[in-house]
Amino acid sequence: MSTITETIPKVIVDDLAKDQFLAQDVEDVENLRKEAKHDNFKPQYVWRNIALFAALHFGALIGLYQLFFVAKWLTVGWTLMCWLISGLGITAGAHRLWSHKSYKATKPLQIFLMLCQTMAFQNDVIEWSRDHRCHHKWTDTDADPHNVNRGFFFSHVGWLLQKKHPKIKEMGKKLDLSDLERDPVLAFQRKYYLPLVLIVCFLFPTAFAVYGWGESALVAFYTAALWRYCWTLHATWFINSAAHTFGYKPYDANITPVESIWTTITAFGEGGHNYHHTFPQDYRTSEMPMLLNLTKAFIDFFAAIGWVYDRKSVAEEIIKRQKARAGDMTLLKSQ
Repeated sequence: MSTITETIPKVIVDDLAKDQFLAQDVEDVENLRKEAKHDNFKPQYVWRNIALFAALHFGALIGLYQLFFVAKWLTVGWTLMCWLISGLGITAGAHRLWSHKSYKATKPLQIFLMLCQTMAFQNDVIEWSRDHRCHHKWTDTDADPHNVNRGFFFSHVGWLLQKKHPKIKEMGKKLDLSDLERDPVLAFQRKYYLPLVLIVCFLFPTAFAVYGWGESALVAFYTAALWRYCWTLHATWFINSAAHTFGYKPYDANITPVESIWTTITAFGEGGHNYHHTFPQDYRTSEMPMLLNLTKAFIDFFAAIGWVYDRKSVAEEIIKRQKARAGDMTLLKSQ
């Protein structure tokens, strides 16, 4: 396993940031915040998206009722399994593998994670990673797609109900996405994205329950497809909203991302957000225990069988010095 840095710099945050992919661009962030004070931007709602998300949530409520009172036990288990599969497509795939380049994977695992991410239906990996890279480079500014300074609801789902701020397009052009665009697995996904989503996100979860143990097609669709899809969306969205609002900051008290146990559970290890934004290329994304970081366990398992390599992490001594230098000392003294 490789480490991101082998020496402990005098100014840990600034020097370490230079060595890590997707470290925040502090100068750009300061300039963007100054510009925002004089910005007269008015949001434009995308009514098609509003209608589609409203319909999805109505269907998900039907699915939730069926999970408790109608669906077979095997369907309940299968629905939760689909949540895990699609969730790992986001956490281990789109996030840690492709957005942050925090580890490398063999082609079979890349294909598997691409299909898992397609099941999550949160845009193709290239688009998902582009938005996420904007989020890290210019966190909580107008160049961040889900800027928490525009409100909790906006950072959770509202950003998908409006046209993007012009700064996202302007600053996004500075990003180098060539590693994603030349990836044949991602090129295939982008080319056939809509039919892949139809099959992998909706038809496969439904058909598996129908032909596997005779579940009703409607029950299988509303539970394993619609409710699972909607719940996976919210598990991801809470990282953008709750993990920037409710929690503690043991690694850097000067940034908005926080450590959140609940979002760590629902998003399979992604809730260690203060750690993640401090050390953005650490494949673990947090120091939380293995049971709270299922994505790390998943990556480590495939590393053990040779499908994952070059996992990047931060040395323990650097983490301790970072906490002492910039963490929330009130919390640290109470531990």
